[in-house]
Amino acid sequence: MADTLDTLIQGGALDVGLLQGLMELPEPFALGTNTTPFWIDPHISGELLKAHLDPNVEAASRTPNQIDHMVGNIVESLGLTPGSAVLDLGCGPGLYAHRLAKRGMKVAGIDWSRRSIDYARQQACDAGLDIEYRCESYLALDDEDAFDAALLIYGDLCVLAPDVRDKLLDAIRRALRPGGALVLDVTTRAIRKRTGVAANWYASGSGFWRPGPHIVLELGFDWPEQSLWLNQYVVIDADSTVTVYRIWANDHTEESIRAVLTARGLEVESIWGDLTGTPLTDDSEWIGVLARR
Repeated sequence: MADTLDTLIQGGALDVGLLQGLMELPEPFALGTNTTPFWIDPHISGELLKAHLDPNVEAASRTPNQIDHMVGNIVESLGLTPGSAVLDLGCGPGLYAHRLAKRGMKVAGIDWSRRSIDYARQQACDAGLDIEYRCESYLALDDEDAFDAALLIYGDLCVLAPDVRDKLLDAIRRALRPGGALVLDVTTRAIRKRTGVAANWYASGSGFWRPGPHIVLELGFDWPEQSLWLNQYVVIDADSTVTVYRIWANDHTEESIRAVLTARGLEVESIWGDLTGTPLTDDSEWIGVLARR
């Protein structure tokens, strides 16, 4: 271990005081120090794409079998038919958009990761599917009365600060046609009981965060009274550069997600334990929601 640390910090002095400060509870939704969102970072976006496409890993996407069942439930519950216009927000490599397009839907997918969008476009081309993929932030969504349904899947709503979340929901509502539906899922506190608060570190020659030698300090923070959760990753490069990545999660109950959506003019029509249509229970780690404009 001493050899690993000596190699890591040989380019300069490591600021231990800075690291100590990062162990303290931050303000809710405080940003990390990364200047580039990690999903568009040249290296990390490639690692994310690998995770999306790995059928045995649920770190970025669900398994192909789960996605199949979710798409089936979404199509049936919303009454989608060939030609229905569907917007997939945070579409990644097109795992949902591709399946919907194969069912005849007119699909648009938005994601900020160039790697994921390029992959999705190539897959659509190879399959002869006409899918509109847009490489941009869905926080800049400005479509109006254009879609019969919008998807925001795998807890994307949970990572947003309340003011940003509400602006996005307003934009989604404008993008939907009257009677159009928003389908999303959010995490519950039950998932925290299983995962626990992280406190871990490791050294790596290359990995998810960096292509070269680095150390990762992972620490979890919990605000149970706010149902707020943070996974913080402090990445120390070989030249002693310290970068802080923060992934927030605002967990929900049925009552809280209903209140959030109702306040933005979206009427909740169906609630499930996940987007396959499983009934919601006290032990459900996810809440699947169908709400209409």
